[in-house]
Amino acid sequence: MSQTNDSQTNDIWPDLAGHIIDDETGRHHVLPVRVYFEDTDAGGIAYHASYIRWCERGRTDFLRLLGTDSRRLIDGSASTEPAAFVVRRMNCDFLRPSRMDDILTVETRVKELGGASVTLLQTVLNNGRPVFEAVVTVVLVAVSGKPLRLSTAIRGAFAGADTGHVLGPGAGKT
Repeated sequence: MSQTNDSQTNDIWPDLAGHIIDDETGRHHVLPVRVYFEDTDAGGIAYHASYIRWCERGRTDFLRLLGTDSRRLIDGSASTEPAAFVVRRMNCDFLRPSRMDDILTVETRVKELGGASVTLLQTVLNNGRPVFEAVVTVVLVAVSGKPLRLSTAIRGAFAGADTGHVLGPGAGKT
């Protein structure tokens, strides 16, 4: 089976990775998800771990659309050393239940940039109403496990999506 590249996939499924929006609330990533039977508990309510998976998809596709996808980081083609973003901290608030067949939106916003970290605010909405919120700090680490400073390219991509909070040194430089 042949593997398609991102540009071919985007031609066939232009919204598969969601999209980045610039509006009055700032720049953010939006990813639609449907609640399937597999996402629910015995009562038909979205299981708590499903929100974590949906947010992971939002973060991954946000990176992809910013031009720094996880695959390129891991294989080393995005820098001089293979690396990956790993979750350092996640604070979650479960606000309302979601049910099977609900269409949800995962919004991802940059809250803060550090030397080797990015803190994101992720909100899952159902018809515009927040049902889940997470503040997630991810750290760029080499495959050896040591933290790596964000490259100028990665910092610039994230800085363009920053909400105006604290930015680390070099933010916005290309």
